Amino acid sequence: MANTAISANRLELLQIADAVAREKVIDKSIVLEAMEDAITRAAKARYGAENEIRAEIDAKTGETRLNRLLQVVETIDNESTQISLKEASKKNPAAQVGDFIAEPLPPIEFGRIAAQSAKQVIVQKVRDAERDRMYEEYKDRIGEIVSGVVKRAEYGNVIVDLGRGEGIVRRDESLPREAFRPGDRIRAYVYDVRREQRGPQIFLSRTHPQFMAKLFGQEVPEIYDNVVEVVSVARDPGSRAKIAVRSRDGSIDPVGACVGMRGSRVQAVVNELQGEKIDIIQWSPDVATFVVNALAPAEVAKVVLDEEVERIEVVVPDEQLSLAIGRRGQNVRLASQLTGWDIDILTEAEESERRQKEFAGRTLHFIEALDVDETLAQLLASEGFTKADELVAVEPREISSIEGLDETMAEELQTRARNYLDRRAQEFEDKRKSLGVTDDLAGLEGLTPEMLVALGEAGVKTLEDLADCATDDLTGWTERKDGETKKFEGAFTGLDVGAEEANDLILRARVKLGWIELPAPEPEAEAEPQAEAST
Repeated sequence: MANTAISANRLELLQIADAVAREKVIDKSIVLEAMEDAITRAAKARYGAENEIRAEIDAKTGETRLNRLLQVVETIDNESTQISLKEASKKNPAAQVGDFIAEPLPPIEFGRIAAQSAKQVIVQKVRDAERDRMYEEYKDRIGEIVSGVVKRAEYGNVIVDLGRGEGIVRRDESLPREAFRPGDRIRAYVYDVRREQRGPQIFLSRTHPQFMAKLFGQEVPEIYDNVVEVVSVARDPGSRAKIAVRSRDGSIDPVGACVGMRGSRVQAVVNELQGEKIDIIQWSPDVATFVVNALAPAEVAKVVLDEEVERIEVVVPDEQLSLAIGRRGQNVRLASQLTGWDIDILTEAEESERRQKEFAGRTLHFIEALDVDETLAQLLASEGFTKADELVAVEPREISSIEGLDETMAEELQTRARNYLDRRAQEFEDKRKSLGVTDDLAGLEGLTPEMLVALGEAGVKTLEDLADCATDDLTGWTERKDGETKKFEGAFTGLDVGAEEANDLILRARVKLGWIELPAPEPEAEAEPQAEAST
């Protein structure tokens, strides 16, 4: 009768392990290992924690064996974990120092506390194994859309049952005014999978720009087949979005493919995103064209690119200004995110006013620099000259060809321009010395007196200081964060010095100091001697 009871218990143990493994979709051996650990802990509580006890469960029969492990030593320091070689030889003649002897222990009866403790150990081990399995399964699914059922909503966060895993849509990753109840079906984008100690470790989003891109991939066969490509997406979640697309096949209109027959395809995405308005825009390799497309539905009159800082100036008719900017700046902000360029919007009236101001500034410069009247200064400014330096750099005939000027006047203007530049150079030279900029830095090829003063004002006063600089220290840099761009000025900001020129100056300083050596130019291949013609 006793044997029958033992067999039933053994069978029940294996059945429990099977059931847990199936339910949690983990390996049965992991469940048995957790049970062994639980029995080991209970045995240590019964026989003493100082003992080295191991429990083993036979995976076929369910039989549980308890052993106390004793290490074979010459001299015993701890009787609980060690056994002398002499005693060990009685149990196993082949025993040697360093081996372990297994001493069988009688099975233990689980009391209420021991059973509760064992249950906690098993549950924790199984949960850890389940989390490892979930991580391994989903770590390669980042960037996919998954579908699940809402388990519960807590503090604005939505816990989603994914079938073989559990994900979370945090409050800031869900659409505004979107409410889910337990049992609702939900689709979301897997943007991160991390190993977490507690709680879900699959992080889902319905606000991520790529969620929209993937939704279009599901609705538009051309995107799924890579005939049409989603280049970029900008979203104001729950309100409005812009998506740029291009076609790899000239016969297919990418915008039309995404809109679908009577807007059926785009409407399916809009419905999933709770009515978010979507502008589908044709991507263009030409930045100006792309920006104009991105600002739709506003009409653009003119664009001016500044590729150095990735900024574009857009001129729109006065009546189009509010449409181009959008409510609370939404349209221009999304267009900027979509294109990656900072966009400044001006009306035609504002641009005209700015042009007049620049023209007046150039005119005043020529009046002061060349000591000429306003009419002549305006004439030079209207011909495209901006500074006195440009008058010196051109041939006299370019100036004399201006209507109302002759060769004598051209030579006189160039002489006055040279005198002005000499005076300016002397002023800069005096200021350079007063700032403490050293002569060795001043002697570096490529640095103008104005650049030396700018360096001195920025604290760069020696050749070593310049050699220590990064290019950004001289030209300035921009940082984009949350769709906004912040500018940081450099020593040469406002002096029309590009990154390549600044980098070249730093390189020259390092070479002059001997910090680096320029690679020797490769010798030109010598021409092979021609074979003498046979006579």
